[in-house]
Amino acid sequence: CWSALVQLGNHTRNPCVRTLLMPPGGPGPAQLSPSLAAMSLQSSTPEALRVVNLLQERNLLPPAPVPAPTPCLTQDLQKLNCSPEVFRSTLTSIPQTQSLLNKAKMPLGLLLHPFKDLSQLPVVTSSTIVRCRFCRTYINPFVSFLDQRRWKCNLCYRVNDVPEEFMYNPVSRSYGEPHKRPEVQNATIEFIAPSEYMLRPPQPAVYLFVLDVSHNAVETGYLNVFCQSLLDNISSLPGDSRTKVGFITFDSTIHFYNLQEGLSQPQMLIVSDIEDIFLPTPDSLLVNLNESKELVQDLLKSLPNLFEKTMETQSALGSALQAAFKLLSPTGGRMSVFQTQLPNLGVGALQSREDPNQRASAKVMREHLAPATDFYKKLALDCSSQQVAVDLFLLSAQYCDLASLGCISRYSAGSVYYYPSYHHQHNPAQVERFQKDLKRYLTRKIGFEAVMRIRCTKGLSIHTFHGNFFVRSTDLLSLPNVNPDAGFAVQMSIEENLDDMQVVSFQAALLYTSSKGERRIRVHTLCLPVVNSLSDIFAGADVQAITGLLACMAVDRSVTASLSDARDAMTNAAIDSLMSYRQSVLTIQQPGLLVPACLRLFPLYILALLKQKAFRTGTSTRLDDRVFAMLQLKYQPLAYAMLMIHPALYRVDDLTDEGALNINERTIPQPRLLQLSVEKLSREGAFLMDAGIVIYLWIGRNCHSNFLTQVLGVPNYAAVPDNLYLLPELDTAESQRTRAFIGWLRDQRPFFPSLHIIRDESQLKASFMQNMIEDRTESALSYYEFLLHLQQQISK
Repeated sequence: CWSALVQLGNHTRNPCVRTLLMPPGGPGPAQLSPSLAAMSLQSSTPEALRVVNLLQERNLLPPAPVPAPTPCLTQDLQKLNCSPEVFRSTLTSIPQTQSLLNKAKMPLGLLLHPFKDLSQLPVVTSSTIVRCRFCRTYINPFVSFLDQRRWKCNLCYRVNDVPEEFMYNPVSRSYGEPHKRPEVQNATIEFIAPSEYMLRPPQPAVYLFVLDVSHNAVETGYLNVFCQSLLDNISSLPGDSRTKVGFITFDSTIHFYNLQEGLSQPQMLIVSDIEDIFLPTPDSLLVNLNESKELVQDLLKSLPNLFEKTMETQSALGSALQAAFKLLSPTGGRMSVFQTQLPNLGVGALQSREDPNQRASAKVMREHLAPATDFYKKLALDCSSQQVAVDLFLLSAQYCDLASLGCISRYSAGSVYYYPSYHHQHNPAQVERFQKDLKRYLTRKIGFEAVMRIRCTKGLSIHTFHGNFFVRSTDLLSLPNVNPDAGFAVQMSIEENLDDMQVVSFQAALLYTSSKGERRIRVHTLCLPVVNSLSDIFAGADVQAITGLLACMAVDRSVTASLSDARDAMTNAAIDSLMSYRQSVLTIQQPGLLVPACLRLFPLYILALLKQKAFRTGTSTRLDDRVFAMLQLKYQPLAYAMLMIHPALYRVDDLTDEGALNINERTIPQPRLLQLSVEKLSREGAFLMDAGIVIYLWIGRNCHSNFLTQVLGVPNYAAVPDNLYLLPELDTAESQRTRAFIGWLRDQRPFFPSLHIIRDESQLKASFMQNMIEDRTESALSYYEFLLHLQQQISK
């Protein structure tokens, strides 16, 4: 167990802390076949190794978001390689040996977004899916054809025969050119699988909604929003004529709803014995959506009124989950749970563990980040075994123990949505976000009864997975549901020397049932060069991928050891890698904190992690907020996680069309990225901060009246209303530019970030300022002070 091997100490320079970056397994004998002879490597980009003195060069942010580095492969292979948006490695040049990797002091791992919505996805229908008969790798662009009838696997190097059917190319409609088939021309491809890929007939799309209807839930007003959203989108639920739906509501008792065709109205069935939960009418609680749509719609229209006068304050969430599990077990499916308070009755009942004055104590950080009970984890594993995934929507102003409740989603491959201080009147920005998220959630693509296997070239091995899943075997993840917004990370190690190889490959294969009942396999293959020098390893470092993987590892350390251990380990990650660069790669030693250009943002990203909600110290961060940030870092695809770690800051009171993008006949301004420091703000301007799930628009006290009137529609600064979360649609060029830019930012991600327009007097100003990573805070160093600390440690 990796977490057991990595024993982190509290001392900043404890060598055990540094093993966070060094998976076990030293170099082994070179027993690998040579790779493709035709694959020659390009020379490393000189810019990647340009020496940067961080203490002298302050403004290092690029004008636009950082692109993923390109592996040093031939142009032909680069064109064929998998998109970094789907599959990328922390090191785009793989060390020949584990000892060389250890010397570089950088983590080796993969970050995946395997079910991402793709505009172009080749789909192949074939009765024969060509795979290596030894290691079961899917044929891909990086195999080699010895002749028309034989191909060599790029993972195990064994030779396979080309099946007769594969000799025909359905695209060109020609015969005898297997190397031109779509499977060998696309690093991402989807197969419609034949019957041997099915253990049972494909399951229908099944959706079960489990709704908190206690007094607290009714007060928030979420039930009205949920029912209206489902009514609006019920015809867009992914599925076919077999799609089934069901509903359970709960407070101190469990309420089931008979929606069977033929009834004149929905029938509520109440089970008050929550200690020994049972299904009152098992055959009529999950119904065919097409056949019972009118009854379902009637229920959704009446549900908010049924409980509007309830005074029931208790919550038997655990029993409701047990009932839902019994209902879904025969078929599998998706369970959507909406909860607004701490469960306080029956199995799974919890007590508050949060004391606002003790949030920063070592005990809290050590014990309260872990679940208080194993009930939710055990139930999640039962769900996973029956192909049930649980998605949790937490809408609460009070502590709900997300560390415990989140396990129900984490181990069943579900998602967690969190809306702190949700209220239909007092927090309209959260209501808007909930509505938009819910629409996406109800209508997005979904895969059922899925598994994902990751394979790699012989000599490499998988070490640890990060994300929401259950690990069924060393390289196989169980994903009862898979959705297009889920990301995964994988730590790798080098078990055998890769001396004889020029390239290695990684392949992720996702087998799932579509909402239409088709069994499909989505395959992604990534090819990377092998190098034998530290300078080449550093030149190929992907600083964002490294940061994303370290964040996942640090979340695990926070839970299994302590928050302080995790913080020490992240700091040491920067110290150790930069020390290795200075000692082993730099040819001329000179004073300063010297880094290669490709890692110039690494110390900044590490400092950003230390100041992120998940890892910051102090008493200002609520426990549920911290845990949710940790869940997000482990679950979000890298592109979205990076915005949470290091938000993007832009000046927007002077937007122009110069350098603008033209998308679907819309002109999108592209302002320059600014450093996250108060010195970049101006009281005469307006600044937009994109922090992932929230966007802030900060208005300076002396902001130009033109922006105030043309964009906000107010005559002066004093007239900017508090709690403004919508920009007025004004018929001015300035308004159209600003709204187009914010709309474009929102379109870049699957979830809906709420907008908060803030002034100096706004309560949210503190949240905005906490994201000024480069400035000093009460409990954390400024960026310059952090650089001095790194230099001091490296110079020891």
